Amino acid sequence: MFALSLADAKVAGGLGLIECDEPPMCRLLPHDPSAKPAVTDPIISIQGLTKTYDSGFEALKGIDLDIREGEIFALLGPNGAGKTTLISIICGIVNPSAGRVSVGGHDIVRDYRKSRSMIGLVPQELATDAFETPLATCRYSRGLFGRKPDAAHIEKTLKQLSLWDKRDGMIMALSGGMKRRLMIAKALSHEPRVLFLDEPTAGVDVELRKDMWTLVEGLRRDGVTIILTTHYIEEAEAMADRVGVINHGDLILVEEKDTLMQKLGQKQMLLDLTEPLAAIPARFADLGLELADNGSRLIYTYDTRAERTGITSLLSDLRDEGIRFRDLTTKQSSLEEIFVSLVQEG
Repeated sequence: MFALSLADAKVAGGLGLIECDEPPMCRLLPHDPSAKPAVTDPIISIQGLTKTYDSGFEALKGIDLDIREGEIFALLGPNGAGKTTLISIICGIVNPSAGRVSVGGHDIVRDYRKSRSMIGLVPQELATDAFETPLATCRYSRGLFGRKPDAAHIEKTLKQLSLWDKRDGMIMALSGGMKRRLMIAKALSHEPRVLFLDEPTAGVDVELRKDMWTLVEGLRRDGVTIILTTHYIEEAEAMADRVGVINHGDLILVEEKDTLMQKLGQKQMLLDLTEPLAAIPARFADLGLELADNGSRLIYTYDTRAERTGITSLLSDLRDEGIRFRDLTTKQSSLEEIFVSLVQEG
């Protein structure tokens, strides 16, 4: 018998790897090394998933989603949109009200042990044993998933997350950012095929955030499927292959990131004028021009998908009006601007 935190007991117990008389007192169950997950495409399939709490609140409303093996999928949405509920159901922490979810071809209810052993989860909350060491907690976490000891893998993971020098110190002495990185190290300790990152860089400084995303890119190259939620939308813009937007429990959009930005993104031409304008001339009223910076900048928004952008005729008309500019730049809508627009519409 051994002691285990209540949170870890719930996860490992759900995996069928331990049994508990009365958590936190638990015992390990024998592991079947011959059990291998089926290789399927998509690696995660969600069909008609709903979650309604006893209060009547609908956290998820009929979610249908396939996630491809080896991709980085960014799940975006405001607070309370249902992101964490969706992740928690897939990971076996929250029970669904209806619908079906499979991971690697294994149903999360019928084949819970096989499906959940494929998953690594980095939750929003920092749940660690304050009196344990980073090295010991990663070794222990690996063992809970029935994996044989692998000192080289643990060392590699801790080094990639800049924790190797802290491996023998008490977790209670780590900073908040280091504890966040330790949660990622724990999730990677059993070499999962699917990694969920729920706000993984919250409280982490810029330099360490870059280190973490370097690690994520390496995991993707190794074939690990990564699903992340983040409030740092520039990270999703830089990293994700596809983007899903969830709001009020509805999955309102799933799209390739580049396609999304091309379809919904707008482009702007910014003209820095040699002389400021008090007002936009009447002949340009139908073009939707805007003045900024006290009349010294003219902004023209256009659709890149249109057959004609109108830029050539606009520049010609400005010349005819005697309006001169000293600099011209263009700006593409960011993923954050598209996200805000979608959520407001929803």
